[in-house]
Amino acid sequence: MSLLQLKINTISGQTKLQQLVNSISEAVSSGKLKAGDILPSVNQLSSESGFSRDTVFKAYNLLKKQGIIESAPQKGYFVASDNPRVFMLLDDFSAFKEQLYNAFRDNLPASYSVDLWFHHYNHANFKQLIQNSQGRYSMYLVMNIDNKGIDPALKKIDSKKLLLLDMGKPGKTDNYLLQDFDKALEECLTEGWPALQRYSEFILIYSPTKTPHPADTVAAFRRFCKSRKMKHKVVEKFSTDEMKPGQAYLAIKDSDLVEIIKTATLKRLSLGSEIGVVSYNDTPMKEIVDGGITVISTDFGKMGALAAEFVKTRQPLAEVLPTQIIKRASL
Repeated sequence: MSLLQLKINTISGQTKLQQLVNSISEAVSSGKLKAGDILPSVNQLSSESGFSRDTVFKAYNLLKKQGIIESAPQKGYFVASDNPRVFMLLDDFSAFKEQLYNAFRDNLPASYSVDLWFHHYNHANFKQLIQNSQGRYSMYLVMNIDNKGIDPALKKIDSKKLLLLDMGKPGKTDNYLLQDFDKALEECLTEGWPALQRYSEFILIYSPTKTPHPADTVAAFRRFCKSRKMKHKVVEKFSTDEMKPGQAYLAIKDSDLVEIIKTATLKRLSLGSEIGVVSYNDTPMKEIVDGGITVISTDFGKMGALAAEFVKTRQPLAEVLPTQIIKRASL
């Protein structure tokens, strides 16, 4: 194979080694190179590319460690496998992230290999995982570490191979599947107003230090309550002692939801009449707990299915998924 058939992607911020590894990986994942195809010798690739022999040798060794190429006496270097490899980095493990992953995996052919990682909102961990992944995969699906934009670590990945999931701002990268934590929440609460207006106070439990959930939600919550002249407050921690009839709660974290339900049970306060409850992010369990918990959620199954289509087709994808309120007995 001649270098004329191998497109070297000179992405800003990448070393020559990364450029060469990425280009060969891309040729394999796109089908330009098939399993068994012979690669240029170290000397030939060095001569045609202008890269040093040492850079070419290191690139080939790295690709061998990744299982993409192999070498053999009298044969030289050749493609070992042309099965697409996908890097998927989620924030943490939870029931709705499991829904996303299962939908993603179910909509991919079995030949696709998916490596699943979690960053747990640790910046050093996030940066290291992204750095270690570069050049090893044909496609990258990443849940951003905050909602402000795209993390600088992601800018070293070819934007056409990268899909940003869940949190982020439209337009910050080429491809994204996001949810709206601001206006969409206000619209959902407006739809739920006929039930919410039966309560005398609305309480949002939100701690910026204990949840990565975007603060946009707090502003949307306050706008909604002020426009309805509804008594409201935002607290960082749920208080068992302060629960009383006539209150409605919006819980971001499931741990707070559990405490609300436990306290209501202990105080013999009925959910849906004496105490109202709205939770963020739907799960199968919330469909049945106490007759059903009202939720505000995007469709994580759809997010996973659309992400799979992006990986299979490599077609541009830029979409903010709708958020809806699912009304159940707790309100």
